[in-house]
Amino acid sequence: MLKQKILNRSTGILTYGITPPKKSHTPEKMKEIAQKQRERLSGLELDGLILYDVQEEDARIEDERPFPYLETMDPNTYCKEYLNELDVPKIIYRCVGNNTETEMSDWVVADSERDRYSVFVGASSSKQQVKLDLLDAYELSKKLNDRIVLGGVVIPERHMKKNDEHIRVATKTAKGCHFFISQATYNLEASKNFLSDYYYHCKDNDLEMVPILFNLAPCGSQKTLEFMKWLGISIPRWLENDLVNSNDILDKSINLSRKIFEELFEFGLEKGVPIGCSVESVSTRKVEIEASIQLAKDIRAIMDKKLLSAAHR
Repeated sequence: MLKQKILNRSTGILTYGITPPKKSHTPEKMKEIAQKQRERLSGLELDGLILYDVQEEDARIEDERPFPYLETMDPNTYCKEYLNELDVPKIIYRCVGNNTETEMSDWVVADSERDRYSVFVGASSSKQQVKLDLLDAYELSKKLNDRIVLGGVVIPERHMKKNDEHIRVATKTAKGCHFFISQATYNLEASKNFLSDYYYHCKDNDLEMVPILFNLAPCGSQKTLEFMKWLGISIPRWLENDLVNSNDILDKSINLSRKIFEELFEFGLEKGVPIGCSVESVSTRKVEIEASIQLAKDIRAIMDKKLLSAAHR
């Protein structure tokens, strides 16, 4: 169903994102973590499960990382060895800059007899040394395996500075991307500005709009907030003030996330932009992970209700 929804440019796609466990864990610990993840995710009506490819990103920012970087298991390996019982399409993130052309080619042609989903990620900064350019990776995938449904990263906050994120999305779409996933969304104005420019650009150039999945991630502590800012997530000053000074920062962030997404979803419905959602927890704290699971359920209910209402207009 996920492939059809993406290729049909459907509104209302819901995914959930997880980071594979630390590479240093024993196989027994890996199994334990995977079992907990399967149990949490089993109650969600997901279209897809995202597995992130986490990189150190020390070239991107000079500030000290709020949480230490710990190498994680390869997402493709974790998916095959520990999550194969989870019956939901897996979307594998792939940081292509660390791969030679040969390594990337081998990865692309593997399992070519089945449908695969992947989001290719380029360099985290202009300072990062890369072996393979993002656009070259798109070309390789397009040439070697037409059963990989490719996604891209969209950063609406970057649009506030450069005003060209809609052009980036259109260029990546022409290179083979069929959907896009944002980083955690807290800046409503940046997201609406991007969507508006994307809509009018596609309208003026007779281009089909592809699904844009806005990422939501709860913030349950000051430490998580610091980590989000370190990751480059744009959090407006007024919103940060509200979070820091609230009696319950997690509850406040959940409510804000719901409201932000609801407004973006309505905006997309009005203009015919296929909007979806991806939920994750950037924290490993149990309370924040469970809050993200509940948020995913809430978002599914919001999208279903609004889609039903739109169908009856």
